[in-house]
Amino acid sequence: MLSRVAPWLASRKDGAGTGVAVRTLGGSDTSQLRDLARQDAVANVFILSHLESAGSAAPTAGGASILGVFDGGTLLGACWAGANLVPVQLGPELAGAVALAAHRSGRRYASIFGPADSVLALYEGLEQFGQAAHEIREDQPLLTIAGPPAVAPNPQLGFGQLADFDKILPACAAMFEEEVGYSPYLGGREYYSRRVKGLIREGHSLVHLDAAGEVVFKAELGAVTPEVTQVQGVWMNPSLRGQGLSAGYMAAVVVLAQTRAPVTSLYVNNFNTRARATYDRVGFRQVGTFATVLF
Repeated sequence: MLSRVAPWLASRKDGAGTGVAVRTLGGSDTSQLRDLARQDAVANVFILSHLESAGSAAPTAGGASILGVFDGGTLLGACWAGANLVPVQLGPELAGAVALAAHRSGRRYASIFGPADSVLALYEGLEQFGQAAHEIREDQPLLTIAGPPAVAPNPQLGFGQLADFDKILPACAAMFEEEVGYSPYLGGREYYSRRVKGLIREGHSLVHLDAAGEVVFKAELGAVTPEVTQVQGVWMNPSLRGQGLSAGYMAAVVVLAQTRAPVTSLYVNNFNTRARATYDRVGFRQVGTFATVLF
């Protein structure tokens, strides 16, 4: 079903003098969106993963939608608009029009993440409407590895099991709070719990529990397509940090992720020098730069 949302006309004109317009994508736009996102399968793994699972660019039952920037019938760029904003091949010159549409929707967003130029341009547009950032992480190397890791994988890492959910959930919450500075339960425990349980059920939770049932290390495959996985939520138990264990666990993450797709990706804060050193040692190499704006 086509969206009935009226387009917002952008002030920008292209070289032919034709205005561009922003509207919510519908099911009939799925093919164009998929082709657009496949121009960079690593940077756009989030939206490609959504299309793999949902099968459509139409708004979700939970209220998330995808904004598309059109020149006539041609999709120039797009942006996921759910709890977060995630640009898809969105040129910085188009970000102002998307920011206006996102603002007019009346939603509040937890973050913007994706390719740095697009993210920072989107934030510049939203800032004009009074949406001030809590934190801006403007330099997050986007890393990938294809093929075997450069160090031996730790064989104790495996896929999480639903029977261990009550042990995995606190570790996920601890990682989230360390990363963003507030509890994932602020908006309610149920939503975050469902998210973690869903990752376990899908085989996207990677974890090592010791004999006492404590999480030693964990990570998730936050987005998965047949071509690329994106690793998120990497966390080592604080009592075991500084012992040189991370590289072996990350090598195991790569091995397990490659049972799902040949390319493993992640992005990391540039100031996290220890993590950068670990990823370099495992064999990850930079292919781009992401940024994250936290509200």
